[in-house]
Amino acid sequence: MSVKYFTLAEANALLPTLNPLVGQLMERRARVTRTVRQMDDFFEDVRSDIGSSQASLLVQDFGEIERLIAAIQAYGCVIKSIDAGLLDFLTQRNGRDVYLCWRYGEEKIEYFHELHTGFHGRQRY
Repeated sequence: MSVKYFTLAEANALLPTLNPLVGQLMERRARVTRTVRQMDDFFEDVRSDIGSSQASLLVQDFGEIERLIAAIQAYGCVIKSIDAGLLDFLTQRNGRDVYLCWRYGEEKIEYFHELHTGFHGRQRY
């Protein structure tokens, strides 16, 4: 897969498409987390019914999570955190590579960070 560079305008133009995908991904991830917590006893009992409906739904959720991740990454952005809904878009700023940084719920991309600093190193673009 080749590296994709974005302008700020290109990355912002993708947000209406990416926003609902990231929302669905976060919802599925949260549902899996809740289900796994509820199924703790299920996983400890080796005699559990592995074919239960709850286990089948969990498998479907994992499949949907994989599909959503692939769909989001197909646009060329990098998923930094599913739980926080963080996406990065590679760009060049002042002759060096940096990431445009977007978090689910933000209307547009207004921040960037160095490749090695991550979300906590965000600066206004």
